[in-house]
Amino acid sequence: MKVSVILAHPNKESFNQAIAAAAIEILDRNGHEVYFHDLYAEKFDPVLLAEEMPKDAGLPDDVSRHCAEIAAAEGVIIVHPNWWGQPPAILKGWIDRVLRPGVAYEFQAGDAGEGVPNGLLKARAAIVFNTSDTEAERERTEFKDPLETIWKHCIFRLCGVEKVYRRMFSTVVDSSLEQRKEWLEEVRRAVEQGFPAGG
Repeated sequence: MKVSVILAHPNKESFNQAIAAAAIEILDRNGHEVYFHDLYAEKFDPVLLAEEMPKDAGLPDDVSRHCAEIAAAEGVIIVHPNWWGQPPAILKGWIDRVLRPGVAYEFQAGDAGEGVPNGLLKARAAIVFNTSDTEAERERTEFKDPLETIWKHCIFRLCGVEKVYRRMFSTVVDSSLEQRKEWLEEVRRAVEQGFPAGG
């Protein structure tokens, strides 16, 4: 199985880096082909320009590669921190530039964009791992967990990905080494379950 892993965190020593490494460890062990991108390390340009917006626009080589990989992927794993209830800007720009018409979705003939798009992604399963310094209960009750809505309903469902598992690890800032080890084991179990060997 081809699995796309997208990481968005600027700190090489972050827990997000450890999450991505644990996920890739299991994917490799299970014999999957991994497309891995550390957006900050690659200095991915998040700015969508007007000339890129048309469906048939010519794209820079790196964006074309990302588009080809996400279109071919049979599974997706996203790793990023919760910043103001949103993904980091670099990841939002990746969404804007890569999950584009003709790659991730299309509108039906005669639809000017006001309807529900037809999802085009081959992937039928996605996992999103987030980190946060907000308690889970407060995230749900006070902020209504916006990342849940963004990833499950505003992105993956509209792109045709039917099965989405999301896990928020919090609070990271005051977590112990033992707690982080337990969380990484949870990451490994989730990836094992989502993308088993021979799956």
